[in-house]
Amino acid sequence: MIVTVDVGNTRIKAAVFEGNTHLESFVFDKTVLEKNIKNILKKFEAIVSIVVSSVADVEKESFLIFEKEVEVHFVSHEDAFPFINNYGTPKTLGIDRMVLASGATLLYPDQNRLIIDAGTCVTYDFVDENNVYQGGAIAPGLRLRYEALHNFTAKLPLLHLQSPESYVGKSTSGSIHSGVVNGLVYEIDGFIDEYKAGCSKIIIILTGGDAEFLAKRLKNTIFANSNFLLESLNQTFQYKIKND
Repeated sequence: MIVTVDVGNTRIKAAVFEGNTHLESFVFDKTVLEKNIKNILKKFEAIVSIVVSSVADVEKESFLIFEKEVEVHFVSHEDAFPFINNYGTPKTLGIDRMVLASGATLLYPDQNRLIIDAGTCVTYDFVDENNVYQGGAIAPGLRLRYEALHNFTAKLPLLHLQSPESYVGKSTSGSIHSGVVNGLVYEIDGFIDEYKAGCSKIIIILTGGDAEFLAKRLKNTIFANSNFLLESLNQTFQYKIKND
């Protein structure tokens, strides 16, 4: 039994797995990391490993204090991955993006895969049918778009995520909601259309904190799974164990 931990830009997500079975998920703030990991280990005494993927500035010591109880593994570029990395600067490719590519490769063999992670940033990662990671794109997520409109203008208010009432904004707030939400929806659909035009037999995986909000607004057929990174961490760790 293992616990996978995704340290993101805004929060921490964790999940407990026994083999491929997802037992329970957790979401908490970075300030209570140690307390929550301790509680998870207490609740699931059979856990033998903590597997961590981090894109944020969290001290490793916050996890290493549990080394006397369990193995602690930080996923790194030196780990075994089930794909060939064709990124121009492979050492700069985010660990979270590598884990997502790994999970897609292992769970959806012999087909092209586009993984879209809608969180603080929206990342697009493409792994082809020959298990070659080709690259992708990085764009601002919903929250960053709202914040940018407020921080880099003199009078636009800071709004929080809300479904637009119409494509045509009838007020400043309505126009912002329409621009932010519909703009990102059009962007994602546009990327998907381009990938579909360039390759056949492609699966689209949408994940991240805003996945459920966005999924029902997209015109394209996608596989939405907000826990895909945590599941991919589990798959990647199992692959590492088999290939070390």
